[in-house]
Amino acid sequence: MRVRGAVLMRELVIRTPNRVGLLADIATLLAEKGINILAIHVSARGEEAEVHLLTEAQLYARKALEEAEYPVEQEEVVLLELPHRPGFLRRVTETLRRNGLDIQYLYATAPEWSGKCLVVLSCDNNGKALELLRER
Repeated sequence: MRVRGAVLMRELVIRTPNRVGLLADIATLLAEKGINILAIHVSARGEEAEVHLLTEAQLYARKALEEAEYPVEQEEVVLLELPHRPGFLRRVTETLRRNGLDIQYLYATAPEWSGKCLVVLSCDNNGKALELLRER
């Protein structure tokens, strides 16, 4: 999958009891199926873990996770591919703030060598956010 600009996607979300090796098991499962992970966010609070995943093959990933008995949900997110230069995240967040959109969560990666960054976010109106960010 190639991302240009801003697109809406459905990320996979696993909410499950936390345990040692959970992420290793999920990564192994997807690797064995040949599914490439594009972005991942993991949060563990006490006994609960939440894993957010974007892959190159969301349908296959969901099926593999469900067959392994992980509780999988889907949530809509905005996926942005931006130049990796100072100020681009500021522009995104300022645009959303100016338009009254509340960011619920955001995760990103920006490898120095690529010149691009990948931002995944969810806010209180992802459709409106997409519209605004495509104008940038």
